Amino acid sequence: MRAVYLGTPDFAVLPLKAIYEQKGVEVVAVVCNKDKPTGRKQILTPPPVKETALSLGIPVFQYDKIRVEGVVDLKKINPDIMITCAFGQILSQEILDIPKFGVINIHASLLPKYRGASPIHYAILNGEKKTGITIMKTDIGIDTGDIMLQKSLDIGEKETCGELFTRLSLLGAECVTNALELIMQDKSVFVRQNEELASYTKMIKKENALIDWTQSADRIVNTVRAFNPAPTAFTFLNGEPFKIFSAEKREIKGDAGKILVSDKEIVVGAGENSVALIKVCKAGGKPMSAADFLRGNAVPVGTVFGR
Repeated sequence: MRAVYLGTPDFAVLPLKAIYEQKGVEVVAVVCNKDKPTGRKQILTPPPVKETALSLGIPVFQYDKIRVEGVVDLKKINPDIMITCAFGQILSQEILDIPKFGVINIHASLLPKYRGASPIHYAILNGEKKTGITIMKTDIGIDTGDIMLQKSLDIGEKETCGELFTRLSLLGAECVTNALELIMQDKSVFVRQNEELASYTKMIKKENALIDWTQSADRIVNTVRAFNPAPTAFTFLNGEPFKIFSAEKREIKGDAGKILVSDKEIVVGAGENSVALIKVCKAGGKPMSAADFLRGNAVPVGTVFGR
């Protein structure tokens, strides 16, 4: 089976490697987004999937708009199947019609819940206990295609987005190879999604990670977990950004945003209960424990975050 793989970020690397090693499947091309400037020096950097593909000797195609630039190339390649994983672009019907077995997608949620760009972030943000991987048939909608298979996993109580990201990528690799095996054996079955249960996620922006201290302690702790490692939850201390990498719920009562304890740990009032800041970073500094931060920085009880 000749396959074209479409993906861009780290999340898509493990599934690509798994498909490359699968018997009966030949990855004849990889498609990803263009190289982008990164870091303070804005160095032009290839996407992780491109680096992986080149290391495996797979031809790489890069497009800003695949629907405009990629049709001719993909028709020439004439794959039997195409697999998308965190590709970041919507395919046209013309492209979907190219492969004999259609296009399947690796999605990091238990569809129809958490369609869209940021399912891992939102699962943690909303305090979900489970999530998983869905292999679905790609159509012109946003994660609306028929479901082929799903596998779930438990979300750890303190698990961060970065940690869950890695586990789901590994599960995605397992699921997609299972799906391809079923397709090659002509045993695949697709089931329509229940639209009444559907929910959508939006692209994460930096402002989404700003802590709202009037929310409950549970919600704030989930916010910290959901945006670790990026874009990282933050508030303001004396007018300067103050990042929070880990936090825990406390039962102490107090005004929202006000520091209630400033001795070995920083405990801040919330809309309900309070939040202990475990690992923090002030503007221009390095991440450290709250205890280490307090040794070098005076943060009196009664100080209010967010100002």
